[in-house]
Amino acid sequence: MFQLIRPDTKIDFVGKRHLWIGISIVAIVLTFVLFFTKGLNYGIDFTGGAEVQIRVPQNWGIEKVRSALESGNIKGLKVQQIGEAAEHQFLIKAQGDENSLNQVSQQVADVLNKQLQPREWEIQRVDVVGPAAGSSLRMSGYLSMLYALICILVYVSIRFDMRYSPGAVLALFHDSVITLGVFIITQKQFDLQILAALLALIGYSNNDTIIVYDRVRETIHQHPSLKIEDAVNRAINETLGRTILTSLCTFLTVFSLWMLGGKVIEDFAFTLMIGIVVGTYSSIFIASSLVISITHYYEKRALRMKMNGSGSHKRTIHVRPEPKLEA
Repeated sequence: MFQLIRPDTKIDFVGKRHLWIGISIVAIVLTFVLFFTKGLNYGIDFTGGAEVQIRVPQNWGIEKVRSALESGNIKGLKVQQIGEAAEHQFLIKAQGDENSLNQVSQQVADVLNKQLQPREWEIQRVDVVGPAAGSSLRMSGYLSMLYALICILVYVSIRFDMRYSPGAVLALFHDSVITLGVFIITQKQFDLQILAALLALIGYSNNDTIIVYDRVRETIHQHPSLKIEDAVNRAINETLGRTILTSLCTFLTVFSLWMLGGKVIEDFAFTLMIGIVVGTYSSIFIASSLVISITHYYEKRALRMKMNGSGSHKRTIHVRPEPKLEA
């Protein structure tokens, strides 16, 4: 039978866990610094903007529409094909403030009128998203990620125990923040599509972490005398082949979407690619390392409680009798 990883593999993944955790902490801190200094390049979903739906001739593809509109210097331009391909309908998204939003449709019309006759194209719909609505949507997006992490915390606590759930949630938080850091550095546009990709990554990365946690728990039950470091190392090595195959197959699929899917899905696939790499790293090096640290914490706390409870000096409580009242 084909085996990607030999059964007797004994790689010491947790031997340098403090180094991996230190690197991740530095990366998270740098991401927060960049977030508050440089910031994300928000799309019109979060900053406000206009959406213009147009119909163009059959010989106009999405690249020709995009190149024509780029000559008009429209801010934050994004073109997406909608409906059936034979209908030749496109959705144009553009950024703007409260004063310029209503001018986007006129800018689109001016550009297309220079290259097409009035009867060859038409504006079918114009929608405007104000800055206030975009800001509210941005806050809702961040809250949705927070709620997802809280639900996963509760789920892992029920399925395992409190030694596992903090590590799983912190690893997911780590994946989300590092992926956001890549978007801050590259200044790729961050919109609802990217937010959906981040939420998908939270679920994907958690699934990989749960697989490792399941094997850790099985190893501890089978070998109660085994140290937690050895149990985690054995569990990671035993699931390493599965982790590599799953991550590699998923990455290649998403990479194909990124290369061949076109501009519409390019950023979505890019987010998934970054998240798969970071999520695989966190499942092996971060989530498992946190289980070890939390287990040591609980063991030390139990030892302190045991020593305090078995000491020779116990606190004696004296109850004062009720006074006797004389008539």
